[in-house]
Amino acid sequence: MTNKALFDAKKIIAQIVTDVVNLEDINFTVPEIQTLLDGITVGGHKLQDELIALNQIKAWKFLFSSLEQNSFAVTEDFLFQLHDLVASQEALAWGKFRTGQVTISGTDYLPPKANELVQLWQQLENETKQSLKGVLDKPIHEKVMQIYRIAISLFAQMARTQFFFDGNKRTARMMMSGLLLTHGLPMINVSAKKRLEFNQTMIAYYDNAKLQPVIDFMLSCIPEYVKEEYKLNFENKQYEAT
Repeated sequence: MTNKALFDAKKIIAQIVTDVVNLEDINFTVPEIQTLLDGITVGGHKLQDELIALNQIKAWKFLFSSLEQNSFAVTEDFLFQLHDLVASQEALAWGKFRTGQVTISGTDYLPPKANELVQLWQQLENETKQSLKGVLDKPIHEKVMQIYRIAISLFAQMARTQFFFDGNKRTARMMMSGLLLTHGLPMINVSAKKRLEFNQTMIAYYDNAKLQPVIDFMLSCIPEYVKEEYKLNFENKQYEAT
């Protein structure tokens, strides 16, 4: 099942990267991203915007390769390797935790101080691993729902903590997708068409730390045909987050 989900994800890498960069207000089309994937530059874009797109291509290829080699892991080392590709030459620093304070536009919420990040990541890493252990023997439908919840929670907490100077949501969504694909489940790709709803959902989460709306939004990003193909049923509210 893992191979099928990963195979499906690899087929749409151009769409994934296009959505990611458009969520950052960088207007690339799928054909343009496919051209970059083919190793050919495209005109009409700022060099910085093309850098971000190229970084995404490298990062997704690295993630998919890591999954094929069974080397993906929710660890600080893997996180740094991934962010090193996501934010190379874009952020103030990349491949390591930020060393200064950051703010988030649109909210008064202030992310944790830089000297708290090592401990916060260790807590999140341990929490994620322990949560996964706790669902291994669950019935299949409950297990699937809980794995999605754990993966989305990982994304949300990473985004809210802002472990890096830049590229936080991009890196967090990739970690979420890697965790899902590891368990043979379809990844979650946030369409650029849902940019406003995504931003509103995240701003609300930064303000109130309520996870369930983030879970609901992320699950709504999975196309119905994918839910049907993989027999995903998210109707049971028994597994809602608190």
